[in-house]
Amino acid sequence: RNARTDLGEAKVESHLHSNMDRGEGNVKYILTGDGVGSLFLIDENSGDIHATKRLDREERAIYTLHAKVVDKRTNKTLEADTEFNIKIHDINDNEPKFSKDIYFASVPEMSDVGTSVIQVTATDADDQTYGNSAKLVYSILQGQPYFSVDSDNGTIRTALPNMDRETKENYQVVIQAKDMAGQMGGLSGTTTVSITLSDENDSPPRFANRKTQFPEVGAAIGRIKASDADVGRNAEMQYSIVDRDGQDIFTIITDQNTQEGIIRVKKQLDYERKKTFSFKVEVTNTYLDPRFMYSPNPPFKDDAMVRVTIEDVDEPPVFSRNPYIIEVHEDTAAGSFVGVVSAKDLDADNNPVKYSIDRHTDLERLFNIDSVNGTITTLKALDREMSKWHNISVVATEISNPRQTTRVPVFIRVLDVNDNAPEFAMYYETFVCENVKSGQLIQTISAVDTDEPLVGHKFVFSMSFSNPNFTIIDNEDNTARIITRRGGFSQREMNTYLLPVVISDNDYPIQSSTSTLTVNVCACDSRGNVQSCNTEALLSAGLSTGALVAILLCVIILLMIVVLFAALRRQQRKKEPLIISKDDVRDNVVSYNDEGGGEEDTQAFDIGTLRNPEVMDAKKLRRDIIPEMLFPFGRTSPIKDNADVRDFIHGRLHENDSDPTAPPYDSLATYAYEGSGSLAESLSSLESGATEGDQEYDYLSNWGPAFKKLADMYIGKDTERET
Repeated sequence: RNARTDLGEAKVESHLHSNMDRGEGNVKYILTGDGVGSLFLIDENSGDIHATKRLDREERAIYTLHAKVVDKRTNKTLEADTEFNIKIHDINDNEPKFSKDIYFASVPEMSDVGTSVIQVTATDADDQTYGNSAKLVYSILQGQPYFSVDSDNGTIRTALPNMDRETKENYQVVIQAKDMAGQMGGLSGTTTVSITLSDENDSPPRFANRKTQFPEVGAAIGRIKASDADVGRNAEMQYSIVDRDGQDIFTIITDQNTQEGIIRVKKQLDYERKKTFSFKVEVTNTYLDPRFMYSPNPPFKDDAMVRVTIEDVDEPPVFSRNPYIIEVHEDTAAGSFVGVVSAKDLDADNNPVKYSIDRHTDLERLFNIDSVNGTITTLKALDREMSKWHNISVVATEISNPRQTTRVPVFIRVLDVNDNAPEFAMYYETFVCENVKSGQLIQTISAVDTDEPLVGHKFVFSMSFSNPNFTIIDNEDNTARIITRRGGFSQREMNTYLLPVVISDNDYPIQSSTSTLTVNVCACDSRGNVQSCNTEALLSAGLSTGALVAILLCVIILLMIVVLFAALRRQQRKKEPLIISKDDVRDNVVSYNDEGGGEEDTQAFDIGTLRNPEVMDAKKLRRDIIPEMLFPFGRTSPIKDNADVRDFIHGRLHENDSDPTAPPYDSLATYAYEGSGSLAESLSSLESGATEGDQEYDYLSNWGPAFKKLADMYIGKDTERET
């Protein structure tokens, strides 16, 4: 009941036959299953199975069908369903295909023969179990003799030794895959493999020029570069200076972007000391490959000689010392020698130098310097007690190039001279009790001296004359004791004793001073505690000099505040005058700024008031303030009508200066007088004795272009009038 039918991929036929079919034509074959009707048809009378189109094994290799036999007349099943398979036999109708059209691979340069590069694989859709349709063989069509391919698995390998990337880097290899075991008539497919030789550090760096010369300009004086045929990491280089002399003065670093060696200066170069430097620079690869470091390959380093020429530049002068420390005694008179500074231009030109003191460092102008030889002298006497050190800056400047300057500090130490006498170290508030006994200590004193002797201070205390009440004992440690010589002091007899003390030093010349010690007599208890003293003693004991100064300052500040407050109040109370009268000419200031106003200008200023003072009300007084004293008004004498204004002003000034009855308040009189000497004479219409018709204006044309407009106006009028 089961059947199996093998069909080829072409258009084929098959045949079914049942034992129930005796050739009488009563049997009917029925076919069901995969592809029936579309791929397979059966002749119901003969049982022949036909394929309607070409079958492709690669699409489907087996079809399962069912067939049964029935009676045509009764449609009764004569034979049950029979299952059978149709298997499609393969034919070589598919060529091999690679997964990629182009493969990319790389292999290190200088690789050994047989080094695997890449494996390429092709596939064939034909049946691998049936015949040789899917049996592939690989071969190389392009790329020999550099590469070979394994015919069975498609592995590409190197075929030549010492393949150098620097000679040739890229290779195109064409691989063929052929079925039918490579026999004639087989189908084939190809692919391209792009193979790149990766770089190995097999090339050492090399200098193109074995000798290089640079001028010294700035910190980075030049760049040196070696070439390396390798790329990437294998082409990275590092430079070094081999010579000891070059290492002390110069350094070299590698520019990671350009792989150049940058030569820099480590120390300041001086053209005057050395003009050229020569040293050797060596270059090596940063990363070395041990395979290529030995013979027969050359050593993986190279060297070159570098010569640096120092260029002379105009440099500022150089002082012989820096800094200068000079000592001078404080009693040195003005104009005395202090010291000498010296600077020199070390350039080849050796330009002369002038000296000066930076006055910002010598604000008191204590010193002077000779601009030619650098001698420093004093302008004023020095006092060590005011300042022990003076720090000034001396400037040296090239005369030919003032921009080239150099400064040097000069420290002037003022040496001490014993010119100050010792004095009390402090203010002593000394008292003696009324019940004191003879030989009792009442005060220990000490002294200070602003001088500083080399061996230290040694003060001697003594009294200028013998004192019956007190004596002084020198402790020989720069202190002394004041001892009573008697007892029985009494406030009623004398409440204060003045004790002169002579203090001397031990330096040369010896300086001494007399300081007065004030001893106050106080009432004390049996244990020596002060109970009461005189009023002055209490004041001195209760208030020190600093306290008195502070109290005085406070009082002064309070007085200033009171005065300021009173001034502000007075200013606030100040009011305007009660009455401002236009008739009171003493309160009116008239500004007359018009010039050449013409005949109609009679309102701005009336000179009649000046020429006829009788028109003023002589009895009229100021009403805004009350004068402290009233004097009879002295009438001024009138002046002539034709008097000059200048004479009038001088006359009025003399009268007011000599008038004893002048009021005590201020009075301001403002007069304006042009003066005489103008070629145009007066342009004012005041007191003009001539009429317009009597005037001659021809002279205006002689005054030049500035008066041309005026001349045209007036000369034109005369012409019209005459016409």
